[in-house]
This record gives sequence, structure tokens and C-alpha cells, in this order.
Amino acid sequence: MAAGKEIRGKIKSVENTKKITKAMEMVAASKMRKAQDRMRAARPYADKIRNITANLAKANPEYTHPFIATNAEAASKAGFVVVTTDKGLCGGLNTNLLRAVTTKLRELDGQGVGAEAVAIGNKGLGFLNRIGVQVVAQAVGLGDTPHLDRLIGPVKALLDAYAEGKLNAVYLCYTKFINTMKQESVVEQLLPLAADKLQADQGGHSWDYIYEPDAKSVIDDLLLRYIEALVYQAVAENMASEQSARMVAMKAATDNAGTVINDLKLVYNKTRQAGITKELSEIVSGAAAISG
Repeated sequence: MAAGKEIRGKIKSVENTKKITKAMEMVAASKMRKAQDRMRAARPYADKIRNITANLAKANPEYTHPFIATNAEAASKAGFVVVTTDKGLCGGLNTNLLRAVTTKLRELDGQGVGAEAVAIGNKGLGFLNRIGVQVVAQAVGLGDTPHLDRLIGPVKALLDAYAEGKLNAVYLCYTKFINTMKQESVVEQLLPLAADKLQADQGGHSWDYIYEPDAKSVIDDLLLRYIEALVYQAVAENMASEQSARMVAMKAATDNAGTVINDLKLVYNKTRQAGITKELSEIVSGAAAISG
């Protein structure tokens, strides 16, 4: 029964794999809830800072911040902030996003525009290095909780380059969380800030403020905080998407392992039955030869 022993070994191996994928599914489900709560908690801050910044910009039309100005004619390079996961086993999450990034890079290359990038996450860093895109900064090993102080430094490299006129645009690339079963790859323009992003929610009215020290300094700081809030929100959305995709992928892997185990057990039982039938046939044949 050498064949039967081999099949039993395979069944045991798949059962061990099933235990691992089931455990990973449960862990991802637990982390997913925390990631979703963190993602939703960050939204009000970004909305409020956007409203205040929009009101300040309307109240001071004579000042145009570099993040709002357009560098399309001055620079022939674009910047990318690519947000991916540090680990795999999350289905096609990273693949779909990196495919969208590749499409955008080809589109810009056709227009004669080069690219440099900031990589947030190991998967994106490896991809950018493989395709030869210049990586000016990186943030990897973020864990399960994004920390703004670890994101500010790498992203600031692109923000400063745009403010100096070295980049004509900066794009933010991440996976947007829609629901547990659906995540959407997003490649959106971060800089220059589009007019529709700086819209106040007061029905066309705007507020003016008492400034300390002056309006320019306040607008400069607020716009920087707003950009940082957008990047943090993107990372939070990506982490929620990662845990959701991993939970779904591990559930599918667990179900597939169960199917494989059932198929192997069927093959094992057939092999075992064939062996028993063969032994019985040999006994009957031997008995018939002796009696004959």
C-alpha cells in the first residue's frame, strides 16, 4: 500500500495548510475591523481641514500657494506616491494597483514625461526597482497601524520637489476600500490641488479669520497638513483593503483545501478498495488452485 501511504501523507499536508489558512483568515478578520475603524476615524479631520483651507484660499485670492500652482510647462517629470502592502497573500490587491500604475507611467512616457516615486510598502518598492523607476524615498515595515511621522519624511521629498518646480504633477496611488468584498485601485492627482478638492461646504459662502502670524503662513501650514492628511487617509484605506482582501483570499484557500482533501480521500478510498479486492482475488485464486 505504498500508494495509499503517499496519499495519506498528502492529505495530512493539505490539512496542515488548511489549519494555517483558517488561522490567517481569522486574524485578518480581526485586523480588518480595527483598520476600518481607523480609516473612518481619519475622514472627519481631512474634511474639516479641507473646509478651512478652502475658506482661507477664497478669503485671500491674491496669494497662490505652490501646491495650487501648475508646473506643467516648467518640468518634464512627475512624482508618484505608491502605497502597497508589506506582505503578500492578499489576492490581486497589489497586482491590480501596480497594473494601474504601469498604465499611468506608460501614458506619461508617451508624452515625454519621466517619473520618480516614493514607495510606501515592500511590494511597491520591489516593483518600482524592477521596472527601473527612480525611488527617491521609501517607507516600509509600517505594521498594522500607520504613523504619520513615518510618512511625512518620504512624501516631503516629492512635495519639496514640486514646490521647487522640478515636477509637473504628483500622483497618489493606493487601493480604496469600498466594502469587504470590493476594493478599487486609485491613481489620482495629488498636486497640483484641483479646484474641486478645495471646495467649502457652506453653500457658496466663505469665512474669513483672524490670522496669527499672517494669512500666508497659515495657508502654507494648512495646505501641508491637508496633503499629509490625504496621504495618511490613503494608507489607512490601503490597510483596510489589505486585511479585507487577505480575509477573502484565505477563506477561498481554506475552502479549496477542503475540496482537495475530499478529492484525496476519495482517491485513497478507491486505492484502498482496489488493494483489498486484489488481495481477496489472490486468496480465492489460491484456494481454488489448492482444492483443484
